[in-house]
Amino acid sequence: MRPITPICAPFLLALLLAGCAVGPDYKRPPVNAPQNFRGDAMGLTNSLGDMPWWELFRDETLQALIRGALTNNYDVRIAAARVEQARAILAENRSGYFPQITYQGEAGVGKNVQEGTATSNVRQNQWYEGLGNLSWEIDLWGRIRRLNESARAQFLATAEARTNVMLTLVATVAADYFQLLALDRELQIARDTTNSFGQSLKIFTERLHGGVSSKLETAAAEAEQASAAATIPELERQIVVEENQIRILLGMNPGPIIHRKKLLEELLPPDVPPGLPSTLLERRPDIRQAEQLVRSANAQIGVARANFYPRFTLTALFGQVSPEVSTFTSGGANAWSAAASLAGPVFQAGLLKGQLQQARAAREEAVLQYQSVVLNALQEVSNALEARRQLARERIEQTRAVTAYEEAVQVAGERYTAGHANYYELLQEQQLLFPAENALTQTELNQLLAIVQLYRALGGGWR
Repeated sequence: MRPITPICAPFLLALLLAGCAVGPDYKRPPVNAPQNFRGDAMGLTNSLGDMPWWELFRDETLQALIRGALTNNYDVRIAAARVEQARAILAENRSGYFPQITYQGEAGVGKNVQEGTATSNVRQNQWYEGLGNLSWEIDLWGRIRRLNESARAQFLATAEARTNVMLTLVATVAADYFQLLALDRELQIARDTTNSFGQSLKIFTERLHGGVSSKLETAAAEAEQASAAATIPELERQIVVEENQIRILLGMNPGPIIHRKKLLEELLPPDVPPGLPSTLLERRPDIRQAEQLVRSANAQIGVARANFYPRFTLTALFGQVSPEVSTFTSGGANAWSAAASLAGPVFQAGLLKGQLQQARAAREEAVLQYQSVVLNALQEVSNALEARRQLARERIEQTRAVTAYEEAVQVAGERYTAGHANYYELLQEQQLLFPAENALTQTELNQLLAIVQLYRALGGGWR
């Protein structure tokens, strides 16, 4: 049996220690998640978050807006660029697994210079050099592996951040679109109310000319009409602002949004099961992002720990060095070397220990951040569930109020025309109907927004 040569021993040692990686292996931080969300009365395992956004939002105009935003929105494109940066950094770290090979060549002429180095008593001479160099750090302690683990986690965290930007964008476009429909509805209410007061003013004016009414009645009706009309410019301004906001989300210049659907025509899903809190950890991109940051910070502890140990590097050189062209090209000037080096710290005045403590503290910060994100997600889901439940009750009562006020206005108008009631009774009922209709519109809008908020809180839209 041939003895093991000194040059082979490092390779055998590297193979024996290839599986060694110092530092803690990653474990998901514990979270105290409940069995069910607060406000979840159904307790079903399926979740609204599993539904793609194009199935949740049935409005074709809204679907087109969302598709345009996902394609052209600048925040999404910026997030995509960050993903590519993280991908490149991961590729940089992966290069540490492989030998690094470089080359160099040189040709020169000089006096009192020997192969490029100043010396004395040397006549004018020339030299030629062509070399290839190889350097390979053997990852005995897993430093390079931990660096790659950290870089990969950072890459995945960046990808999750991009997904979170896209999910937020879907929810924002939907919310702004519903807000635009609500403003359209409020504008129509303001115009109808202005016309209603205008009709009352017309009746009062005719009665004034007939001598059966007073100037007080016409003045009061005119004031109410003007007050209702004054709300129209503000609503039109808000509509323009909302349309511009949606266009900016689509990466477009400010302009109008062509839409024909009414707020009342938007359909709510028949049921909105949230699913189980445990699945939220796998669905929400911000939670997955926070977990990848924990993984990255955990790997950095291994990097800091590996810095305590020596680094083993293999180097090699092969080429030709000659003072004459004829010798250089004839192959008689071959040069080569092979070496193994070992370098490690002896005294660093607490530098390495401080780096290790910093890495541990960073991991603890990342763990706390992850647990905070999970807790915030549970709160958002619970709040959205409760909002949906209470808004359904509120809408029932608001609808009853509007129906009653509409009937009261009709009866008051008939009583006034018949001479059985004064002008104040009619104007009072009209005054109450206007805010009641706006309140119902706001409730309907809030119901839609609650669904959007719940969908986003559940991490919906992505498979």
